[in-house]
Amino acid sequence: MNRDERVVHELVSAYGRTYAEEAGIRLKDTPQPLYRLLVLSLLLSARIRASVAVAAARALHEDHLDSPRRMAEADWQQRVDALGRGGYRRYDERTATQLGDGAELLTERWGGDLRRLHREANGDTGELKRLLQEEPGIGPAGADIFLREAQRVWPDIAPYLDGKALSGAARLGLPEDPRKLAELAGKTQPAVLAAALVRAALDRQVAEDCLRRAA
Repeated sequence: MNRDERVVHELVSAYGRTYAEEAGIRLKDTPQPLYRLLVLSLLLSARIRASVAVAAARALHEDHLDSPRRMAEADWQQRVDALGRGGYRRYDERTATQLGDGAELLTERWGGDLRRLHREANGDTGELKRLLQEEPGIGPAGADIFLREAQRVWPDIAPYLDGKALSGAARLGLPEDPRKLAELAGKTQPAVLAAALVRAALDRQVAEDCLRRAA
């Protein structure tokens, strides 16, 4: 095992948990978990700690706001209250509006089923990213987060390692090339690799820990 392989091994072993897993989402290629991932991606894309976004996603699920229909049927204050319980207070009012508007658009545009959006893109990752950004509150960062995680159940887009993941690779002294990184990771799921690389990008201590372990 060469140096880069050791670094990737240590990174994935210690930090290879997807954000969907952290939020309690059992990701499948079915409407509800994909919608929950979309909501989580919106929450994570704000300038807020990832732990707060994950807690807010869990709070929305606990209030059964876990499908486009239920999210759209809930009133604005219900959404605000759920976000607040998760600690997502700085952006709660704007986000509550975006979640309601986004649920309505998803229902009207794709019948509440993100698999239809996937099919509409017809294998074009750039088009997939563009379509996701039609959703209120989902910008380039939110679309990247969704695709990094969704590649677990949409293998046609793998390996999806965006700029944030590649900045984690750079911090670790690894190749900044998605294909080379996937090769170094061997049988590791690309979504798991992506999440671990993002954690290294967001936290210098993660990178330092992995480098120390791999030395």
